[in-house]
Amino acid sequence: MTTFTQNAAAPGATAANEAITKVSIIVSKGSLEGIYPALILANGARMEGIEANVFFTFFGMDAINKARHEHIKVATVGNPGLHLATWLGGFPGMSAIVTAQMAKSMEKLDIPPIPEFIELIADSGAKLYACKATVDMFELKREDFIDSIEGIITVGDFYQMAGGGQIIFT
Repeated sequence: MTTFTQNAAAPGATAANEAITKVSIIVSKGSLEGIYPALILANGARMEGIEANVFFTFFGMDAINKARHEHIKVATVGNPGLHLATWLGGFPGMSAIVTAQMAKSMEKLDIPPIPEFIELIADSGAKLYACKATVDMFELKREDFIDSIEGIITVGDFYQMAGGGQIIFT
């Protein structure tokens, strides 16, 4: 996960010791380990009273796609965090096994499944957006997405909305 923050010398930037009041989180990966960090950050922000915007782009849009959001899996091939040989990660059923194990661990911690977590975050006041360029590229429509997204916006709209806050790229 990479965090981009404004330079302290930039106009409108906050000093390092000031509290964060707004975050905009970019979700670009469609795997379990690509989506959950963004959701945890957005949820944590809202629990702290911080304004949160979540911008879904490329495969990260699977998290808000009605047909896909209940079928997100852990990426096992080439995932260095799993400490599996690439050939083993590609073994049939490996992704399902690792995903099931991770789901059990998250359930023990009371972390909800992605669809439920996204609704919880939206209900807390976070704003969810789909990337227009990606929507157009994948030939998707508004109807393809869950009801709780605020809209489909351009990158320029995202930057405008993110102004004055921190941008987090997961």
